[in-house]
Amino acid sequence: MNSPLLHPRFARARLTEALADTPVVLIHGPRQCGKTTLARTVCEPLGYRYLSFDDDVTRSAAETDPVGFVGDLPEHVILDEAQRVPELFVSLKSAVDRRRVPGRFVLTGSANVLLVPKLSDSLAGRMEIVRLHPLTQCELAGKPSRFVEALFAGRFPIRQSERLGRELMERVAAGGYPAALARAVPRRRTAWYRECVDAIVRRDVRDLARIGALDVLPRLLAAAAAQTATLLNITDLSGPFQLSRPTIHDYVTLLERVFLLESLPPWYSNRLSRLIKTPKLHLGDTGVACALLGLDAADLAEDRLTFGRLLETFAYQELRRQADWHDPAIAFHHFRDKDGAEVDVVLERGLRIAGVEIKAGATVRSEDFRGLRRLQEAAGKSFTAGVILYDGETVAPFGDRLHAVPIRTLWETA
Repeated sequence: MNSPLLHPRFARARLTEALADTPVVLIHGPRQCGKTTLARTVCEPLGYRYLSFDDDVTRSAAETDPVGFVGDLPEHVILDEAQRVPELFVSLKSAVDRRRVPGRFVLTGSANVLLVPKLSDSLAGRMEIVRLHPLTQCELAGKPSRFVEALFAGRFPIRQSERLGRELMERVAAGGYPAALARAVPRRRTAWYRECVDAIVRRDVRDLARIGALDVLPRLLAAAAAQTATLLNITDLSGPFQLSRPTIHDYVTLLERVFLLESLPPWYSNRLSRLIKTPKLHLGDTGVACALLGLDAADLAEDRLTFGRLLETFAYQELRRQADWHDPAIAFHHFRDKDGAEVDVVLERGLRIAGVEIKAGATVRSEDFRGLRRLQEAAGKSFTAGVILYDGETVAPFGDRLHAVPIRTLWETA
């Protein structure tokens, strides 16, 4: 695996659609996830010129005279790492308002402009955002999954499949970044991930905020990796550092803006009053998490608690990545009540709600569905399905709209 081009990117169809009717298309996601490759693969055959703001001269020219820079751009252009020149967004807005041409500007960005209102508001109504993630397991397999459709349809026919066993741990440890997966040796992948995190901190975080102690951020991210798939607790995260809770909170927000961390909000309903309303913390990619924690597949086999948390993040990220190809949009939450009943991932599409619980073991029992049954009760008629993903062999029903499903079905459904 020497190039991300060896794997299909299923966001390509959404990019092509956006180019046909929207003046500005932004492809955003973490650095090194394949944004530039996707943009150039799709757009350069159509005559687009490519410019990168990682180039110091290009960036300086745009910062010095953004109006003139935009005025001199060719008819169709890719502007790579556009978040590095925030001054440019107002000039792009003016250019679009003067002449509204579909697909005129393609931007890529390694920071989430949706969390920077000044930038996102300047192109409101003129820009479509295509989110690109690290590779999904179904992209690695070379064919799209229909798991999300099956979940909202509530259809999981009984069938058999093989356990993944050690292979599942290897997938979790490998993560989804194309350049890391091109390295066959696990310790070389770990080295790449650590270098990538350092590069993101040096470039993308520094562009977003002036932080004196940048070296804190990789250590904070490692602390977050140890707590992935748990309720966000700023006090616990701030413990190892001589920094205030508000400062740690701000740093967590910065790491979210560069797609290294995600907070999963709680789902709640008026039907139930005793619900936990704290978000859950997830690393953006389990390969990054394992590299920061110094873990490989063999370590995960020994430490089942850590493996369970990382597997939950792994399955959540696979669902999250697949959902971005679906219409209508899917909102993600977690569910937990004060009696301890919980569901790892709640998916909400319009009025339909589904729940997914992730289990590292190879067996499922009726009592494992406690949280899903509580969610089913709260959601009422909106509930379409509750699934426990486990490393087993059988798709099996466990009552009304409740199923145990082998985790490989998440990316292997045809």
